[in-house]
Amino acid sequence: MADAFLSHIMDTLAQIESEGLYKRERMITSPQGGEITVGVKRVINLCANNYLGLADHPALIEAATQAMAPKGFGMASVRFICGTQDIHRELEQRLANFLNKDDSILFAACFDANGGLFEPLLGPEDAIISDSLNHASIIDGVRLCKAKRYRYLNNDMNDLEAWLKQAREDGARHIMIATDGVFSMDGYLANLPKIRELADKYDAIVMVDDCHATGFMGANGAGTPDHFGVDVDILTGTLGKALGGAIGGYIAGPQPVIDLLRQRARPYLFSNSLPPSIVAAGLEAIRLVEEGDMLRAQLFGNAKYWRAGLEKLGFDLLPGEHPIIPVMLGEAALAQDMASRLFDEGVYVSGFFFPVVPRGQARIRTQMNAALTRDELDRALSAFGKVGKELGVIE
Repeated sequence: MADAFLSHIMDTLAQIESEGLYKRERMITSPQGGEITVGVKRVINLCANNYLGLADHPALIEAATQAMAPKGFGMASVRFICGTQDIHRELEQRLANFLNKDDSILFAACFDANGGLFEPLLGPEDAIISDSLNHASIIDGVRLCKAKRYRYLNNDMNDLEAWLKQAREDGARHIMIATDGVFSMDGYLANLPKIRELADKYDAIVMVDDCHATGFMGANGAGTPDHFGVDVDILTGTLGKALGGAIGGYIAGPQPVIDLLRQRARPYLFSNSLPPSIVAAGLEAIRLVEEGDMLRAQLFGNAKYWRAGLEKLGFDLLPGEHPIIPVMLGEAALAQDMASRLFDEGVYVSGFFFPVVPRGQARIRTQMNAALTRDELDRALSAFGKVGKELGVIE
């Protein structure tokens, strides 16, 4: 490889390091859970997407293990060649029923689902109006599509309506509004009732990425549409957060939409099928969620308790009702330093900074889950208080 190229790469890495933006990974030596082992150190984990605490649930482990003997380890193929088993369709239909949609289609991850959604459905005559804080996977999926692109300010319904008017004036054949159900860096919920109202007014389609809501938001745990009592047209989501925390994504929606995606969505057509063990565990996760009122109550009880504790200590929090509770710090170096010191105190969190969030809005994004005990939360609050005072974040 050319020396000049490698030198350029090393300079870029050095700049990332000098700006305090370099990301480092810690090696976990235990299953994911409310408490985990990193190396030989036992720490309270406050930064996983393990909302319902199912990542190490015995029922999911058993379902995954039991599936391998009759179904095998992997499919070694894509779905339309020879990679579809009966349990793949069973999971797709269970997801669709759970989400109140006609059908669903599985992907390796929701990043692939969002990457494969837009291009088969929309062409140059169409328009996509996307929230400015949408997940990177939506942004990349939109880039792969030839539809005209518009972007509205985060959750700003006046701005969304202005772009809907503009798209209609520009002669768009079909308009799709694309939004996260929950904006994962902030824990804010999309204003789905107003989005639905505007979509109906301007004859638009509503697409929602519900990765940070499926399984625990809403009376039935079916996500932000369930939470608001609003119907949306297309839902994307993941098995990799509340539904067990492994891997796997999906798109759920009207039957013709799913049928066309099965014919033309490139990440679906050119990626291996999900392994049988993951599919079986996904089915078990849905069963637990459907019976999961106690888990959801525990999750939101923890979130309320944690938020109140941080506020009492004097931390600057973003408001909200979601189990994502960001502690705002401003600078990347401070976020990294605080995360490191909290780890020394037995609390595992991560600093979030540019380019994951805008410059000057660095934070520690804490996340609640149903597996955390009040004793663990109290110990974590004590650590936050100690480190926050040492760093001058709180008095």
